[in-house]
Order: sequence, then structure tokens, then C-alpha cells
Amino acid sequence: MARLRNSTGQKHRLQLSSSAEGKRASAALLHSRHRPDLRRAAGGSPLPGQSTGGCAAEPQGSSPVCLRVGAVMENTEEPSPLRITPTVRALSSALRGKRENVPESSRGHGDRIFPEPEKLWFKESSAKNLRNRDFLSPTTMLNTLYADGQVPPAVMSRVLSLRGSGVLPMAGGEVMGEGLRVRVDRAAAFRAVLAGGATEYLKPSSQRQGCVVLNCPTLHPKPNTPTPDTLTLGQLRTILLADHMGALLRGQGFSVSYCPTLPEDSDIIAFLQALGIDWPTAPANWTNEEREEKIQEALEESAYRERETERGRRTSGGGGRKVEEGENEGALRVNLKQVFQEEGLLGYDPSLGTCTGKGAMATALHVTSCQDEFRQQQIAMLWRASGATHTQRHLVCGPVKTPGSHLTAAQYLQLRRGQMKEASEMKYGDQVEGQTWDDIIRVMTSATVRFELLSTVHTSPVTLDVQREGGVSTKGPRGGVFVMYNCARLHTLFDSYERGVEKGLYPEIPECSQLDFSALKEEGEWLLLFNYLIPFAELLDQSGQALDGEGGGARVNIKTEQICKFLVSLSKDFSSYYNRVHVLGEPLPHLFNQMFCRLYLLRALRELYHSALDTLNLPPIRQL
Repeated sequence: MARLRNSTGQKHRLQLSSSAEGKRASAALLHSRHRPDLRRAAGGSPLPGQSTGGCAAEPQGSSPVCLRVGAVMENTEEPSPLRITPTVRALSSALRGKRENVPESSRGHGDRIFPEPEKLWFKESSAKNLRNRDFLSPTTMLNTLYADGQVPPAVMSRVLSLRGSGVLPMAGGEVMGEGLRVRVDRAAAFRAVLAGGATEYLKPSSQRQGCVVLNCPTLHPKPNTPTPDTLTLGQLRTILLADHMGALLRGQGFSVSYCPTLPEDSDIIAFLQALGIDWPTAPANWTNEEREEKIQEALEESAYRERETERGRRTSGGGGRKVEEGENEGALRVNLKQVFQEEGLLGYDPSLGTCTGKGAMATALHVTSCQDEFRQQQIAMLWRASGATHTQRHLVCGPVKTPGSHLTAAQYLQLRRGQMKEASEMKYGDQVEGQTWDDIIRVMTSATVRFELLSTVHTSPVTLDVQREGGVSTKGPRGGVFVMYNCARLHTLFDSYERGVEKGLYPEIPECSQLDFSALKEEGEWLLLFNYLIPFAELLDQSGQALDGEGGGARVNIKTEQICKFLVSLSKDFSSYYNRVHVLGEPLPHLFNQMFCRLYLLRALRELYHSALDTLNLPPIRQL
């Protein structure tokens, strides 16, 4: 019998210590480029023994080209996890066919008759469209391939009999007014995904190798280590983003280090721990003098170092201020502008000028505020001037605005914690006391803060409502609270099921192979699988793919807001389904198959929540 279990995983941080910014930084060790495994799928011919038949009556306006395929795909090798991208590629390959099969009358100019694969098909996502189709090739695309958009029966047969690594099985399709629409064999897809607990769908589709050093300039001493009372909300946003990026990249197989290392037992460490951030620490008297000396030596030998006779009265930094006589006399000066000009680097501020002081090895990824970006570009050029050639990029965050108020990070966290406790007391009354509730309120406060600051595109500003009379609702689609609440509902459901088993109301859940997943006919059930469980692995891949990209300038744009938006959207659709469907029905044998199928789906959904929350370093709450 298959018991219901939680997925577990171990996290680790490779600590790379450092001290003051500009003097102390971590060595970025990206020794090689790593590309994700590309899962390729190609269209195939109909399976042996596969038959096609006429279609049932369709609405007026439908095309006579209509086929249904009911054969089960042969399982000749270890099945690959179903993915959206390989399916779209396979559909595109099947639809385009070979160039020589395209009639002369439909040939156009250049690539017009052969659009890019990602433009040929669209994955549907809305509940309305998923009622009758899962993928659509619009009429405009069909017209570029075939005369009058008429899809030959042989091509239809090829589209509907797809097979290949990661390709979803097709059940039928037809050409309608909007284009060629196809439907997935949903029962087969449910079985394929839910067998084995959907473990292959809860992690990145491929593992990478390499080292990424995440540098957070906000935490560098300037000259003193920041405190919660000096930390701005914009700076807090960069810290949370660095923490989130670290979890995402670790999950993809990268070795992740964090810079700078902070003094242990400092106020800022206690503040970060309250938010669930495990930043690396070192004793307060720890130094990095040996590394600094090596960096200094490299910069002194750099071809970009300015000698006294070359310097004259050049401006320093980017501010246009002239260097006074005797100022920084004998200091090391490096021409940063010359570095990016001669090395052909894109996206750097042309007024970087020169920089004075000890050099620093730069990091692979600077997670910085827009206010600190110029300073980080200076450090990046110092690193290049020292002879290092490893890739480094800048992830720049927009500001955080609080109209009518000015709060430090400490005040903001205190405000949200107080509002969360007040909301909990209003809902649960005197129960809200003791260590358990203290932990719940701490996690819920962290969730609120993370979703408020990370749900917006990282380059865009965030505007917060921090009026003290406002509250944090435990109901409604309000970001982190709403997500954590719905995750807790799943735990409550399975606790209820286990109690039912103990009382003899329900049998133990059987093996997946004993269930008929065609019982999952509710609109919301397919939506949860097709929009969330299946695409999640490819969503996790995005940050690593962005780092793989060459060129594009100093900045890197990663869709850092996607996980938060994914969780909020998932929670809305799950909540709608859960409020409508009674999962644990009457304990009648003829109802058990459907109940067990739903439990398999919701168990996978619970683990999906855990995996997604883990990238935000948020532990799930079992009851709320």
C-alpha cells in the first residue's frame, strides 16, 4: 500500500567569508559554462494498431478535418516526466512536417511558412478554454503552412499520434474557427504525473554544475555592519531577493556562496533569522587580510592601473569631482572606463572613471538596489582589472515606496508582526498564545513580508500600504497569508483522512496502478495538474537559464517574481476547487476510487506547495 508521505530535502550553504565592500569580496568561481539538458521531442507516425475514427457532431462552423485517437502509447523505455516545452516542440514538428511536403501554392517568403515552434502553438490556461482544448494552433499560423489553412488528414494523424520524451499523450483534436485545437488524454496524464508521488515534477527538470557567489552590497560594512534600524525597505528587498535566488540556484545543482559574511551574534543576524534567512556568519574578530593582499598585488600589476604621470587631474569616480593635490597620495588608482571599453563589455555606465583604493575580487551576481548600482559597477571593473575574467552580472532592484510614512526595516517588520498577531487573535481568540503560536506568527509575518517585496518584477518599484490602522487579513487573496492558509488546508485534509482510516471509515489508499483516473472529471482538477504540477519544473529552470545566457550587458533580468505569483495563482484555483468539491465523501465503496484519485492529486499539490515555499525559505504551517 502506498502511504502518504511528505517530501524532504536538505539545504546547504557554501560559506565564503568576506569583509568591507570594495576591500573585501568573494571570489567568483564560474569555471565553466553549463547549459541545461535540452529535452527534444519529434513527431512520430501513428502507433502500430492505432485507428482513427469519425468525430461526433461538432458546433456549426467546425471544419470537416477531425480525428480522435484512443490508443495507449507503447511503453518501450523508462517514461520521461511530461513537460510543456517538449510537447509544444513535438506538436510544431508534426504540424510543419518536411519542407517538400508543403504545396508550392502555400510557399511564401523566407520563414513566413515556417514560424518559430513556440509561435505555432499556444498552451491554454484559462478554465474556459480548457473545457474544449489544451493546445491551440491559431488559424493565422495554419494559413502560413497550408493553403486556406486546411490541415491534411495525414498531418492531423501525425499530430494526434505524438510520442517522444516528455510529450503529453493526445486524445483528439479538430480544426475550428479559431484554429487547430487538440486535447490531451487526461486520464493518462493524471496517471503518469501522480504515480510515484509526482516527485519528478517538484524539482528542476535538469541539474547543473558550477559555483555562484551571491553578493549583497547592502550587508557590507560602510564602515560598520548595518543594523535593522539603519536598513531601508529597499535594502531589505535586495536581501530577500538574494536569499530567494540562492534557494532557487541550489535547487538546480549550483554551489551557492553568500557574501559578505556577517559577524555572529550581531543585531542584523537576529533580524534576518526572524525572517527565516540563514546568512553565513563568522566571529567578530575574523579577518581576510591574506586575500586582500593577493587582490592588491593583482591590481598593482594590472594594465589598467594609472601611474602618477598618467593621472594628471582626472576626475574620480563618476561624480566629476576633481582630485585635490595630496588627496589619496600613493593610493592605487585603476581606470575602470578603460576596462569595459577595451574588453567590449556592454551595459556599464560610461562615467565610471577611475577608482581608488584596494581592489576586490568581484562576485558572480551582485544583488543590489538601483541606488547602489553605480558603486557595484565600479567594483566589477576593479575585479576585471585585477585579471579575473569570470562572468559577473548585476541583479538590480527598484525602490520600495511607502506613501505617507517612512519606516526602517525594523519598524516595518514590527508593524507586520503586530498586525499578524492581531488578526490571529481576532480569528482564534485565546488560543493565540505559547511557543507554537509564536512560531506560526513569525512564519506568517515572514511570508507576508516576502510576498509584498518579491511579487513585483525586481526592476520595478514596490509601493506598500504601511498605515498602522490597516490590518493583515487571513482571508482573501492577500499574498503570503492566503498562500500559507491554503497550504495548511491541505494538511488539515490529510489529517482528517488519516483519522478516518483509524476509525475504519476509509481504507488505506491503494497503489496508483489500481485506480481509474478517468474519475477526475472536475474542471478544477485538470486545471491544477495542467497549469501547476506539470509546468512547475520548467518554472524552476528559468533562473539558471538566465545565468547561462551570454552577453546582454552588465544587468541580468531574471523573473524573480514568478514563484510568488505562481503560488498566489495556485492558491486561488485550489481554493475555488476545494470550496466546490467535497473530497472526503461518504464512506461508500463505489465512491472510493474517485476519492483516492483526488487524494493522489491533492497530495502532489501539497508537495508542490512545499517545494515552491522552500525556494522562499518558508516552512509550511500544518494548521491555521
